[in-house]
Amino acid sequence: MSLVARSRLVAVAAVAGALGLSACAYNETLGRSQFLLADESSLSAQADAAWQEALRTQNVVSTPALNERVRRVGGRIVQAANLGDRSWDYAVFESASPNAFVLPNAKIGVTTGLLNLVRNDDQLAAVLGHEVGHVVARHAVERYSSTALASVGLQAAQGVAGNRAEAVGALGSLGAQYGVLLPFSRRDELEADRLGVDYMAAAGFRPSEAVALWRIMSEQRQGATPQFASTHPSDQTRIAALEQYIASRGWS
Repeated sequence: MSLVARSRLVAVAAVAGALGLSACAYNETLGRSQFLLADESSLSAQADAAWQEALRTQNVVSTPALNERVRRVGGRIVQAANLGDRSWDYAVFESASPNAFVLPNAKIGVTTGLLNLVRNDDQLAAVLGHEVGHVVARHAVERYSSTALASVGLQAAQGVAGNRAEAVGALGSLGAQYGVLLPFSRRDELEADRLGVDYMAAAGFRPSEAVALWRIMSEQRQGATPQFASTHPSDQTRIAALEQYIASRGWS
């Protein structure tokens, strides 16, 4: 290793170490520490832009009954999560694919495919509880921070590799993706599942319907990505984790 390369590695490692020491915060809701380089306000401009882009480019459904249902169930979940002080926006998008998403600026979108799939408000509450759980857990900020730190590490490896930098960068990207970022995402999903049933129970919905929902999802899903290469846990993993957690709380 050349003196220049060694110096570059030391400098980048020092930056990464300083970031790690200064950005760790304990999240009592999750019961673990999080690496956070930013906060939700730092991502608000990106989140606002993403929401406006979705409203502009996707077919937004204006059917009053559908929108009122999402707002009603979502409102109960938000209150149970102690996030009622925020101004929440909801939108229903025309899509056959059952899906939902949340942005850290208190925006929630659901598809008509999801509303057609859920069999009752309890199952819809499971979805919305999961999405709100991501906000409470600050998963968006944590993912942003993890990605930024992984980028710093790859820059260090490429600097040391010299002529082999391109190959190291490619391999490093795969390693970061499959070894760090995707597993963190699977952890995040399971945490959001757990928080979601907490909010379901607090809002008066039946937590067991979260299990029923994932069984329905598993039955209709085809060609699922292997869990090791997916940002989400397998349906079987989620169902087992939910059943264990709900039983531990004595819920039905």
